[in-house]
Amino acid sequence: MIGALAGILLCQLIGETVVRAFALPLPGPVFGMGLLFCALLFRGGQGTQKIPAPLAGVADGLLGHLSLLFVPAAVGLMNYFDLLAANAATLTLAVVVSTTLTMAATAATFRLLSSSGERK
Repeated sequence: MIGALAGILLCQLIGETVVRAFALPLPGPVFGMGLLFCALLFRGGQGTQKIPAPLAGVADGLLGHLSLLFVPAAVGLMNYFDLLAANAATLTLAVVVSTTLTMAATAATFRLLSSSGERK
């Protein structure tokens, strides 16, 4: 379990290092997650056998407490409360429009994929 957590943190560290070294417009942890994904792809196996049991246990533990990871971000937003309040209408419009477009794209994709499955 400690080894799996160390592996996850090592991937994050490598991701941070690469992103900062090459000034990539991507968060380091996202790059590190991509590295971990690639490592699991090259590992081989079928289905969930690709994921080692200790890594799956650590991932389940982190996902079980995922909501706690949003607390610092929410507290940090309070530093910009005045800026958020001044732009509330624009932010609300952006959220509503992007949510609507996402739902429409998801529905269109579902319809496309479900209709192609019926043709077979």
